[in-house]
Amino acid sequence: MALLEPFEFGFFVRAIIAAFLVGGLCAFMGTYIVLRSMSYIGHGLAHAIFGGAVVSSAMSFNFFVGATLWGFLSALLIAWTTRKNPIGSDAAIGIVTTASFALGIAIISRNHGFTHDFEAALWGSVLAVERADIIAIAVVTIAVAAVFFFAYKMFLFNTFDSDVARFYGIPTAWMDAVFALMLAGTVVVSMRVLGVTMIAAAVVIAPIVARLLTNSFVKMTILSTLIGIMCSVIGIYMSYFINVSSGASVVLLSAGVFVAALAWSRIRRALSRSPADAPGLSRLPDGSLE
Repeated sequence: MALLEPFEFGFFVRAIIAAFLVGGLCAFMGTYIVLRSMSYIGHGLAHAIFGGAVVSSAMSFNFFVGATLWGFLSALLIAWTTRKNPIGSDAAIGIVTTASFALGIAIISRNHGFTHDFEAALWGSVLAVERADIIAIAVVTIAVAAVFFFAYKMFLFNTFDSDVARFYGIPTAWMDAVFALMLAGTVVVSMRVLGVTMIAAAVVIAPIVARLLTNSFVKMTILSTLIGIMCSVIGIYMSYFINVSSGASVVLLSAGVFVAALAWSRIRRALSRSPADAPGLSRLPDGSLE
């Protein structure tokens, strides 16, 4: 069968497994990012980590370790810049991350041998997914799940009201540092599958879709994770047949799901309104409409 043809290739099976893990991981982390109004940091950190990946490669350093440390330090630098200076977080993110990304581009332009190696990191490619990538994604996923399992209430408190959480003795600075490290790890292991330019959308779109469908935090988290998995797996599957980068395919599918969810939420709100709420209509004393 033509529809099952992709599964005859080992690289595609690896890509599907990686997409399943990455989709769920990014969407899960994205729930906290969206609720904390930090959507831009996913985009910025992805670009910063690209610079760290290039530097790690140039220094013959382990890709995953070097890129994760670079992303973690970038996130801490953003937080430090915002706290110690009268600079908005969006400005700090823009300065730190674009400078890091520019450093990576500068190194690549000086050494053209890097161009092919990092093309998949920019756009995402199913051909680039290897067994080591799957292991790294699985390790990060298990680590993130473990941290949230043991510190769920503290993360939840810090997400909705960090000032009150600090007042009650929760170490919000440490919580932010741990979250930054987990986000950096998530971005690093997702680069091969989604690409630097597409990770931010993968992190943000699924949680926003879930938020349109429910007001419950628990339901939002579960829905976001399931939507992220679905869009990633189906997007990777589609990319094989339409011959586009895996990251672009996943994001375009996610955007389509967002449009459908937005339309449904508007229709649902319209249907839930009582006729008396319609403009130009009012109720008479006997209960009938004018």
